Amino acid sequence: MTDSPRIHLGALLRSSSDDAHARGTLDHLQYEQGDTQQVLRFAQPAPFEVSVNALGSHEMYLQGTFEPVLVMECARCLREVPVPLTLRLGSLMRYEPSVNTPFLEEADSGEEVLVFGAPELDLSAYLAESALLAAPLSVLHDDACKGLCQVCGHDLNGGPCEHSAQVPVEAIDDDLGTPEGSLHAKQNPFAALADLKVPEE
Repeated sequence: MTDSPRIHLGALLRSSSDDAHARGTLDHLQYEQGDTQQVLRFAQPAPFEVSVNALGSHEMYLQGTFEPVLVMECARCLREVPVPLTLRLGSLMRYEPSVNTPFLEEADSGEEVLVFGAPELDLSAYLAESALLAAPLSVLHDDACKGLCQVCGHDLNGGPCEHSAQVPVEAIDDDLGTPEGSLHAKQNPFAALADLKVPEE
């Protein structure tokens, strides 16, 4: 297991005839976003393989594969959902010795360029961003997920709770009637109109 995905580019910077390679597996990625440390977790070890070749004038090209299984939350009930991704990596790179932290910038062509300043390049942020861009915005653990009770937070997939969030108020009223002073009566926005007296014309 690799602590962080690093690739050594010293030989490549000295001689354009060499290529650089790195491979391993990751159970998470720790990276910095703004000034905050972030952690991207995986459901199982995620294999990666990267190679970099020189293009000349401190420019290079990175290519490879990354196959993480992201741990995301169900949009309705917040259960953990494994989301497998198969990523084909490809990015231009540019070496600038004054750069302390690698970053992506957009070139005039519209293509993103990975700018770095150290011969030993930590790919954590690059791989994390690649995975997050490829991930769906939201997921469900099951298409029939019933979500959480809006009153008490109970997971309705495990069975109903005592609150009305599990079924429409109208369905309860049709079957059982609405007992005066009940929770359902209080949640019915028209319940207060039941005793309204309208003047006769």
